[in-house]
Amino acid sequence: MEILETLYNEIIGFLGISQAWEILSTGNYSAFKTYEGITALIYPIIPLLLILELILGFIYKKPQTKVYKVNFLIYLFNRIVGRFIAIAMVTYIIGWLEPYAPFKAGITWYWIIYGYIVWEFGHFIYHYLGHKVRLFWCLHSTHHAPEDMNLSVTHAHFFLEAPYADVIRTTVCILLGIQPELLFVIMFIDGTYGAFIHVGENLIKDGRLGFLNKLILTPSHHRVHHARNPLYMDTNFCNLLNIWDKVFGTYQDEQYDIDIQYGITREMDSGNFIDVYFGEIIALVKDIFHAPGLKNKFLYIFMPPGWSHTGAHQTAKIVRNNYIEATKK
Repeated sequence: MEILETLYNEIIGFLGISQAWEILSTGNYSAFKTYEGITALIYPIIPLLLILELILGFIYKKPQTKVYKVNFLIYLFNRIVGRFIAIAMVTYIIGWLEPYAPFKAGITWYWIIYGYIVWEFGHFIYHYLGHKVRLFWCLHSTHHAPEDMNLSVTHAHFFLEAPYADVIRTTVCILLGIQPELLFVIMFIDGTYGAFIHVGENLIKDGRLGFLNKLILTPSHHRVHHARNPLYMDTNFCNLLNIWDKVFGTYQDEQYDIDIQYGITREMDSGNFIDVYFGEIIALVKDIFHAPGLKNKFLYIFMPPGWSHTGAHQTAKIVRNNYIEATKK
């Protein structure tokens, strides 16, 4: 019975309906007007869309079963191994750095806009480093390994990535005056929208979302980010507001004449949990072991993926620039 109860709680937790169920059971429906009540109604949206997306996949005969299977295993593994680490790191960073903030932002519409721009800056830094530093890419590559896009991909993360990401994002926000209450509101919005932009073509064929494609980062932009096509590599690092991608020159629209190829450039078995979860770490260890000299061993850790001690570099920047130059001829 204890196993069944645990399984029931996990299913309820995954579906995100526990908060709403508690409110409904009390009969205090006015609670849905509070922040907790609003979030309780929003939490189930992404899991329910994921289920609908999977059902439509079977209807369209595009079930993407390999991607769903591995991402489900990753979700279970992360629930066991890294459940509370990110929360603990956020709490620690807030307690440590909040006294050093030069000012405190309030919770008004203009401070919320300011706060989200600051959050996106922190997100850009973490995400950029995740693609440009080989060690951090080992943590982030699990998220890019799936060779198709669907909502289950939002659960495909190495368990240490969230703590590392939240340390950077929380540090930036707290030091720039974002008080914890506002930070948690932003994190909720960001987490919900960040899951939505992984929606697959089974649910939303054209991810550009009409005129919104010019205003915010859409599923189309994030599909580009997950692509291994040379033009698309290492672009669109933001989550909702693409302001920082435009500032730093990493913004890229989806091209109608380029079919997106998802996944990473390393040859791998995307249906193998070990290869998806630990493959890049294993590859890095091998490169370090075979590299001549201590300097080269350290460089493999901190240089971008694709860097080689032989000089035959195949980093995303080089591959993309070569592609752009070739298309100009």
